[in-house]
Amino acid sequence: MASGKFIVFEGIDGSGKTTQIDLVAKILQERGRQVVCTREPGGTRIGDMLRKLLLDPANNDLNPRTEAFLYAADRSQHVTEVILPALEAGKIVICDRYLYSTIAYQGWGRGIDTGFLTGLNGLASGWLVPDRVILLDIDVDKGLARALGERSPDRLEIEKNAFFQRVRQGYLEQAKLHPKIFRVIQAGEDKQEVNRRVLTALDLSR
Repeated sequence: MASGKFIVFEGIDGSGKTTQIDLVAKILQERGRQVVCTREPGGTRIGDMLRKLLLDPANNDLNPRTEAFLYAADRSQHVTEVILPALEAGKIVICDRYLYSTIAYQGWGRGIDTGFLTGLNGLASGWLVPDRVILLDIDVDKGLARALGERSPDRLEIEKNAFFQRVRQGYLEQAKLHPKIFRVIQAGEDKQEVNRRVLTALDLSR
């Protein structure tokens, strides 16, 4: 039985997940906890190869169902190779995206049946449920402006505004469905204020 803690950060592109993960990890490490920070897609050798395939704008002919299966394959490898071993060793795992991203992006965004995706990703993850999901919610236009900055968009970021509006709604609907584990944080504020709210949601605000 896993003895560590599993924390997931979710949100549309530009919501500030990376920044908040770094801040939380630093605080936990300062308190003497062993922390593993990881991400999806990626986090493993195989996962990194899948990440390149999934996010490469040249692969704009990728079928939505194929896309969903590739994310599930990445997740299966990630849970088995990284997440479960760390939890069993008593570490805190902080993951940038998890199966809730698939429900939001491929379900709400692409229109694939969410019941099917839930079953597929349950099998891929061994039905592993996080202790806490921090959903960083932000206006779509503001989030995309942050995400793109000075770099070129990846394969998902070239989608139209309406796609990301559906994704955002998908996240908020999941938060309603899973109130015991989800905490919704408004991410449009200053990063330190957002961090204060995140720490409160994680019971780390002392």
